[in-house]
Amino acid sequence: MGFKRRQFILGAMSAGAAVASPALRAQSAKARKLVVGQSVPLTGTADQIGLAYFNGAKIYFDAINAKNGAGGYKIEVKALDDGYNPAKAASNARQLLDEGVDALFGFAGTASCDAAFAVAKPAGALFFAPFAASDALHDPALGLVFHVRPALADEAYKVVRHCATLNQDRIAVFAEDDAMGRAGLAAVNQALVDLKRPPIVGSAFSPVNSDKVDAAVAQLMKAQPQAIIQVSLFNSSAAFIRKMRRAGYGGQFLNFSVVGIDPLFTALGKEIGGIVISQVVPSPRSTGTPIIKEYLDALNQTDQTPSYESVEGYIAARTFAEGVRRAASGGGGKPDRAGLQKVFEAMTDYDVGGFRINLRPKKYESVRVIDLVTITPDGKIVR
Repeated sequence: MGFKRRQFILGAMSAGAAVASPALRAQSAKARKLVVGQSVPLTGTADQIGLAYFNGAKIYFDAINAKNGAGGYKIEVKALDDGYNPAKAASNARQLLDEGVDALFGFAGTASCDAAFAVAKPAGALFFAPFAASDALHDPALGLVFHVRPALADEAYKVVRHCATLNQDRIAVFAEDDAMGRAGLAAVNQALVDLKRPPIVGSAFSPVNSDKVDAAVAQLMKAQPQAIIQVSLFNSSAAFIRKMRRAGYGGQFLNFSVVGIDPLFTALGKEIGGIVISQVVPSPRSTGTPIIKEYLDALNQTDQTPSYESVEGYIAARTFAEGVRRAASGGGGKPDRAGLQKVFEAMTDYDVGGFRINLRPKKYESVRVIDLVTITPDGKIVR
């Protein structure tokens, strides 16, 4: 990460911290402002993903605030770094709620989102656009949670169905030994049942985002799978793919979107050729899609580079702002917690510049928005 990018993040975080002071919070109320609290990995294991997601959201919030906000309300972000640590994410959620933020927004990481929501739920706080939340947080009974990205179950279903079209019956799973990995494995197993496909021939775990994958390679080579579905971040994924190929494996690798295409390409280089990756938002190169053109126009005003995670952050922020606008402009309504919850519950088919979002989807309803893309050795993305 270059100096400019880190400077951009730290400057944004300082601004968020200033807004949270009591004096400025009182001033914010007069100035018609909302403050959202976000906790993401800005350092540590998943910092590349966390930084991109945070930056994408900030780009939109900055753009809408420059135009007098959403429905006359400016939206400011107080961002905290959790280093991809669930306990820290929970602590950050508690701190943000104690400081009076109006909603929790854009937390990242399966275990981190679960831990943070355990804090948000008893406080009655809105929990908006978690990145890679567990399928448990997609339970329709959880009235405070609103999702922009599909569930792990939806991605698993899409990937397994793809394998079925290729008559791949011998499927294995490689996963990181954490909440995300275990949830992804469970999602794959359930998708195989729902699609009436044979069960997996094997599964193996590795430490989170680590190159310590030798035991997993040995275990899955014995299983002789035709395809391996990976529920892992980029370092683990890259190390596993490289070592499996060196061991003589010639089958297919398929990845959940959480892997991060750009960091995976950085880690693998030309060896990324043929890898299939699930994607839950439009490609940042799909300039024919209105939301992507809008995103790139805003991005070009910064020193940031386009990425799927940044696009997702931008779409999440735009969707949240649309909810604020609707709540503020509704007859006698206002964008307080109750007003926002009511609006978000009604946003079941929101067209965000050619990309449709349902904030309260049922199981497998979001499969249609998921793309499977293949990466060429020179890094080009092919749908």
